[in-house]
Amino acid sequence: MTSIKIPTPLRAYTGGQAEITVSGDTVAAVLEDLTGQFPELRSHLFNDGQLRDFVNIFIGDEDIRFRQGLETGVHSDDRLRIIPSIAGGLVVFVS
Repeated sequence: MTSIKIPTPLRAYTGGQAEITVSGDTVAAVLEDLTGQFPELRSHLFNDGQLRDFVNIFIGDEDIRFRQGLETGVHSDDRLRIIPSIAGGLVVFVS
C-alpha cells in the first residue's frame, strides 16, 4: 500500500507515527484518506481546501507541483513525503 512520511512537527497529530499507510489513486485522495484518519492534520495541510503554500508533497524525489499537483497519480507502491518549507534566518552578503 501507499505510505506517506510525516515530518516531525506534524507527528503530534498522528499519535507520534512517522509513516502512515494511506489509500487513494491521486495525491488529493491520499491526503483525504490521511486527514480522514487524523482530522487534526487538515488545518495544518490545507487552507480553504487548497494545499498551504509552505506544504510540499513529494512522491519519491519529485515535487508534485512539477507534475499535476494534487491530481498527480499515485501507485500502490509509492512513498510520499510531506516536507514543510523552512523560512527565516539572516543572509549576509560580503563583498
